[in-house]
Amino acid sequence: MSALKRVQQWATFARIWHVYDAKWQNPFQSSLLLKKYLMGMHKPIYHPMNDCGDHVIVINSKEIALPGDEWKKRVYFHHTGYPGGATWTLAWELHSKDPTMVIKKAVYNSMDGNLQRRYTMQRLHIFPDENVPEELMKNVSNQIRGIKPVPKRLDHYSEQEVKEFPKIIDYPKDYVLR
Repeated sequence: MSALKRVQQWATFARIWHVYDAKWQNPFQSSLLLKKYLMGMHKPIYHPMNDCGDHVIVINSKEIALPGDEWKKRVYFHHTGYPGGATWTLAWELHSKDPTMVIKKAVYNSMDGNLQRRYTMQRLHIFPDENVPEELMKNVSNQIRGIKPVPKRLDHYSEQEVKEFPKIIDYPKDYVLR
């Protein structure tokens, strides 16, 4: 085998490190996207019995956004294995205890039927904020685009941007707001 082919084969099977910003993203939609990278489904050499997935670093997991009333209505089940060890925890309670757990459970459940999902989950690195160890960030070579764009808050616009924004209507000087 020539040296060029060896390098090409090495690059094909190498594990790439990706970073994903979960700020204001739905964890259930994000989990379907992250699953593709963790299992290697984005690679042309993918096969269900082939372990060719990549590493994914998820940042800002404490700022995820659940749709509608999901914070109050979604329940997570846990059983210790002992009699009477069943517990049901609401999503907001679980998120306040551990801000990485909601997205971790979403990714784990999205890989249902995958026989190697316990080993695949070891390549998922979740952090509640942007503080990631330097030795992990050195490996990152790709950024996964978020599903929805993060809107800019109104209090983050400068005074000049607010003044330069085009007006639809100018209210008369004697107009009274009720």
